[in-house]
Amino acid sequence: MENKSGYRAVTKYLIASPFKVRPVADLIRRKPYPEAMSLLENMPHKGARLIRKTVKSAASNALGRNKQLDEDMLYIKEILIDEGPRMKRVWFRARGRADMLLKRMCHITVVIDETGKARN
Repeated sequence: MENKSGYRAVTKYLIASPFKVRPVADLIRRKPYPEAMSLLENMPHKGARLIRKTVKSAASNALGRNKQLDEDMLYIKEILIDEGPRMKRVWFRARGRADMLLKRMCHITVVIDETGKARN
């Protein structure tokens, strides 16, 4: 999707806590695309794998729409990790008690833009 602010990709309903994914996103914000991809490929976190798929999708959106672009001309303009719905599961405990287990979800939004444009 292209708009004034760049090319974007959104991945929704990922079963990962946004609190665990946000530190990974902070590392690649405002970085060039090749550098961000190499960082994400070498990180052991589950969030890095999820973000890498979304970043790759945003880059392919940019490269597919604009044939003059090259991967080296792209950078991560914006990355948002929003909270999604929570799956509630019953967790049975001792003596007939039960706890609520919350499986958190997140939505990842990545905006990629050309390096030549003015950065904020």
